[in-house]
Amino acid sequence: MTMLPHEKQIQEYEKTVQQLKDQNKNNSLWSEEELGKLETKLEHLKKRVYSQLTPWERVAISRHPNRPHTVDYVKHLCDSFVELFGDRLYRDDPSIVAGLAKIGGVKFMLIGQEKGNDTQSRLQRNFGMAHPEGYRKAMRCMRLAAKFHLPVLALLDTPGAYPGLAAEERGQGWAIANNLWEMARLPTPIIALLIGEGCSGGALGVGVGDVIGMLQHSYYSVISPEGCASILWKDTGKNAAAAEMLKMQAEDLLELEVIDAIIEEPMGGAHHDPQAVYNSVRHFVLEQWGLLKHTPMDLLLEMRYQKFRRMGRVLHADELSLMS
Repeated sequence: MTMLPHEKQIQEYEKTVQQLKDQNKNNSLWSEEELGKLETKLEHLKKRVYSQLTPWERVAISRHPNRPHTVDYVKHLCDSFVELFGDRLYRDDPSIVAGLAKIGGVKFMLIGQEKGNDTQSRLQRNFGMAHPEGYRKAMRCMRLAAKFHLPVLALLDTPGAYPGLAAEERGQGWAIANNLWEMARLPTPIIALLIGEGCSGGALGVGVGDVIGMLQHSYYSVISPEGCASILWKDTGKNAAAAEMLKMQAEDLLELEVIDAIIEEPMGGAHHDPQAVYNSVRHFVLEQWGLLKHTPMDLLLEMRYQKFRRMGRVLHADELSLMS
């Protein structure tokens, strides 16, 4: 498993404890009590390291190559899944996975951004950076969901929409803007969940929802820390400072009312215990569907509209004085 910089001390301690256990099998130099104390110290070390993570270290966790991706959620979350392909205009975009899913007996239209998990699949999926046809495919499937009264589940995990010339020639900006417009008035419940990176309009293009959940160590931002550091300071060495200033972690966004719920991850991140994360996500999705399905459609659409209208509200001087 790929080791992150902040995990180096933990891995070295784990390696030492394991070596002592192996040696003890042939020559009992350490008592069970002594080994137990070492394991207790290891747990305390993990808790200390993982409770003091910086925003930049949490960005690294959200990008961990072993972190569960959309295809993993499809495999472990869905009782059944039938994938749908193509935008009916140009081609299929593998960076967007879409299809009819059944989760806990409930039928959903599942739409997710997929990065890939090895060199070949990452190239095939374009590292999760969708082209215009990917956003059009997502919208085609959402319209289908509305037609058959199916809720939409959107899994967000992208470093951003593909910024290449070909994507711009085919209307990247228009495709994302159209999705924002269509999702705002789509007559069916939408649950959005950030499972990794949620960067810029690339994530928002499939992320307009009635409920927005976020895994604890994912991030959601108008720009990546690297992009922010490059623009503000012309220095990628400022990535950590940018990550802190952007306030893009789940706790910040919950306070700012950009998201509605945080789903806790296992200690150290989702890649340490994926099954626990799948169970938590399943519970979250079914719980939110249980609440949304009883909301009248006209009220649901008005609440969705007002939810996004409230984001980024500017406070005037008199309001600030009242809050102080």
